[in-house]
Amino acid sequence: MKISLKHQVLEANPQGMATWYSQVRDLQIEPSRCAIVICDVWDHHWCRGAEERLSSLIPRMEQTLAAARKHGMQIIHAPSDTMEFYAGSPARDRILGTPSVTPPKDLVLSDPPLPIDDSDEGADTGETESQKVWSRQHPGISIDPNWDVISDQGLEVYRWLRYKQTDWVFIMGVHTNMCILHRTFGIKQMVRWGVNIALVRDLTDSMYNPAMAPYVPHMEGTNLVIGYIEKFWCPTTHSQYLHGL
Repeated sequence: MKISLKHQVLEANPQGMATWYSQVRDLQIEPSRCAIVICDVWDHHWCRGAEERLSSLIPRMEQTLAAARKHGMQIIHAPSDTMEFYAGSPARDRILGTPSVTPPKDLVLSDPPLPIDDSDEGADTGETESQKVWSRQHPGISIDPNWDVISDQGLEVYRWLRYKQTDWVFIMGVHTNMCILHRTFGIKQMVRWGVNIALVRDLTDSMYNPAMAPYVPHMEGTNLVIGYIEKFWCPTTHSQYLHGL
C-alpha cells in the first residue's frame, strides 16, 4: 500500500528569508505491519461543541477502520479512563496477554509551545468546568472482538506494537492539542520511544476556544495544531490512504 506523509521544514527562500515549507513523501507500507490508534473517541464529552464535531467525524472514522482491517492493519482502541467497561472482553484481554517488553530510554527532544492558548480547557460552547461524562468508546466505532485490542496505557500499546513487529502507527481521534499529543500512548511518547507515528489529519479535532489567542476560528486553530505537529513531532497523512486508495 502507498501512503503519503506530510511534514514541514524551515528553510531559506530564494530571498534568503526563513520560511516554513510543506514537504510530502510517498511511502510503501505493509498493512499487516501497521496499526491505527483511536484516541479518546468517547461516547460523551462535557463540551457540546467538541461532542458535535466528533459526531460528524464518526462515520468516516468507522469507514476508515473497516477498510484498514480488510487490509490487515492492527486496530488499537484507546478510550482513556474506560477500561472497567471493557474488562474481560476479548479485545482487552488480547493486549493484556502480550509478552512483557521494556521500552527504550526516552529520546531527549525539544518541546516548543503550542500555537494556541488552551489554558481555559478549550470549550467554545460556554462550558467552564471539565468533568468526566464518558463511560465507553463512541458506539459508532465498531470493535472487532476477533482482531482489535483495547488499551489506554502507553506501555501496553508499545508492548503490542513490538509483539506485532509494527513499522508504522497512525493516530486519529481527539483532541489534537491535548490527548493526541500527551497521552502515554500519544504522539510525544511514541516519538520519544522511537516509534514511527503519523497523525490522520482529517480525522481529528482540537479543544480550542476562539476567544483565546491567537483569536482565530476553531478550525483554523485545529489546523495550527496540525501544522505544529508536522513541524516539531511527526508527519501527518489523510484517511484516504488508509482506505488503500
